[in-house]
Amino acid sequence: MTEVGAHIAMIRGVRVAGPGREFLIDDEPVDIHIAAGQIVDIAPTGALPAGGDILDADGAWAVPGLWDSHVHTVQWALASEREQIGDSVSALDAASRMSSVAPLADGRRVGTGFRDAFWADAPTLEVLDAGTGAVPTYLINADVHSVWLNSAALARERFSSPDGVLREEDAFEISRRINAVEPSHGDRAVRAAGDAAAARGVTGIVDFDMAWNADAWGRRVGDGFATQRVEFAVYPADFARAVGAGLRSGEQLPDADGLVRVGPLKIITDGSLGTRTAACTHAYPGDDADFGVMNISPNELIGLLTDAVGSGFAVAIHAIGDRAVSSALDAVTVTGASGTIEHAQLVRHADLTRFARLGLTASVQPVHALDDRDLVDGYWAAQTSVGYPMASLLRAGAELRLGSDAPVAPLDPWHAMAAAVERTNDEREPWHPEERLTVDEALGASVRSAIRPGDLADLVVCDVDPHAAAGSTLRTMPVLATLLGGRVTHIG
Repeated sequence: MTEVGAHIAMIRGVRVAGPGREFLIDDEPVDIHIAAGQIVDIAPTGALPAGGDILDADGAWAVPGLWDSHVHTVQWALASEREQIGDSVSALDAASRMSSVAPLADGRRVGTGFRDAFWADAPTLEVLDAGTGAVPTYLINADVHSVWLNSAALARERFSSPDGVLREEDAFEISRRINAVEPSHGDRAVRAAGDAAAARGVTGIVDFDMAWNADAWGRRVGDGFATQRVEFAVYPADFARAVGAGLRSGEQLPDADGLVRVGPLKIITDGSLGTRTAACTHAYPGDDADFGVMNISPNELIGLLTDAVGSGFAVAIHAIGDRAVSSALDAVTVTGASGTIEHAQLVRHADLTRFARLGLTASVQPVHALDDRDLVDGYWAAQTSVGYPMASLLRAGAELRLGSDAPVAPLDPWHAMAAAVERTNDEREPWHPEERLTVDEALGASVRSAIRPGDLADLVVCDVDPHAAAGSTLRTMPVLATLLGGRVTHIG
């Protein structure tokens, strides 16, 4: 019986779906032969002998290993320890629910996932204090761009706010503090979360934790993390340290078993839709002076990108509103930087083709389009740019990568693919169906390899042909096995 940790020499009797399928003449089962972490041959079932462990697929389907291209790893891993309040219907409801939450080991109560943009009442210090008393209590917005603290928490962190709400950089600082758990605690949580991701076919993540990730990932791999390949970001506060340490995007981290690479320089240029801080061309409803927030000026952005190019770093530019996206594209035009635009939730029609011309990848989160559709219809009703484009970017020649922004959305590429393919997750009609992707397009944006000789043996065996699966089946896709370089990380 195949077990986790086994090194597979052959997957027997498997059908191929997704990238690599185009090299086969039909859908009949084949044998995928593996050696030294790579696919070395694909042959008709039984045509070639195998000299090692065999995984019998019995006619199931294989796709390349899945990636989530936007993860806040520690926050995602710790989310299971925090009170989930995403379904709170009001500020009063959220505060009341937090009143009975047991404090964590550090003395804090932490709730996560609230979406106050849907509440009729506003979060206030009085409401949260009345519900939570003297125990330091922290509520993290689903988009992580705002946090709501009671008076005890504000005093503990030495912050002040008339309503208890901190936004943007102040909110990020609070998140950094509550994520800074004892390393062994965080590493255990990350390993458990990695196991759960492997069970969904995830073989790679891009880590955007707001921390110094080089030491953390070397330590985690040394302590047994072995379920995903990782690319980790560096933030501007640590950029000089990264350059001084000789880090460059794309290079492997030493002593990490070949699993960890240096990723991009992450730059946050604007806010979010839920906090009305995404920088837009047209004002938000109810305030003609409210165009969102640019967290960094165009000249500062050009300076950061210039430094990145000169230091061998790609960039990942957080840009949600159309004004922020245009600013990012302008800065790349000036500097020649390479990398991704993260989120790109509102894009001017004239900017769609600029992604491809500049060689940039659009790193998008399809589940956000469904979670935010009602907000978009309200907050962005006056905007004339394209909301949550996917097909438009692809048709314009841009490369797409799908992700979750976990823990904002579940770290499950099947959910992302279903959202991209169907553009709905309830009984309503698809939202802007012209932006739907095909299954092949969604799969292609969720992988980094193909099923062909010479590629990495990062493979997922699933019980259903993705091309024949409706959205509900895609979301719950039965994953029978996940292989990372031919090593089994999950067996169902």
